[in-house]
Amino acid sequence: MSLALAGWLVWLVSGPQLSAVLGFGPVDGVVLITECHDSHDVDGNVSGTDCTGSYASRGADEPARGILLQSAAEKYPSGTAVEVRTARGRAYELSGSAVQDFGTVAGLLLVPFLTLSAWLFACARHARLENAEGYLFAGLGGLVAVLVLSLVTALLVGLVTAVL
Repeated sequence: MSLALAGWLVWLVSGPQLSAVLGFGPVDGVVLITECHDSHDVDGNVSGTDCTGSYASRGADEPARGILLQSAAEKYPSGTAVEVRTARGRAYELSGSAVQDFGTVAGLLLVPFLTLSAWLFACARHARLENAEGYLFAGLGGLVAVLVLSLVTALLVGLVTAVL
């Protein structure tokens, strides 16, 4: 039950965006970039690059509309056409900062539920309450591992997108 809840929460919070950033499924359309600017988090720190532009869908005969390309791979010059996937009204492409943002959120949601599930499974297997101390430390280690893994993944994705 806890794993189902974890999966639902991950999908609810960052699932569609993460699948769009990782490139699952066909390209939805093209964004013709108008301008790019630094995006800021709630504390005012620069957290990547966002671009605004006109989105043209590939599948339907919809009129072009304005859209935000969130966590762009680079600052594109005005007039650049970028293939994107959309999720929840925003456009996404493969970029290191986007993979780090959404991957970290997904990992930080999953680790506590995985730890709880492992502890509950051990309790059920031995038919008694198990000491949770080891599971707590494993969960804390998992949270640190998520942060390190998301940083390494972001660096690798950034390197691959820069080379290609």
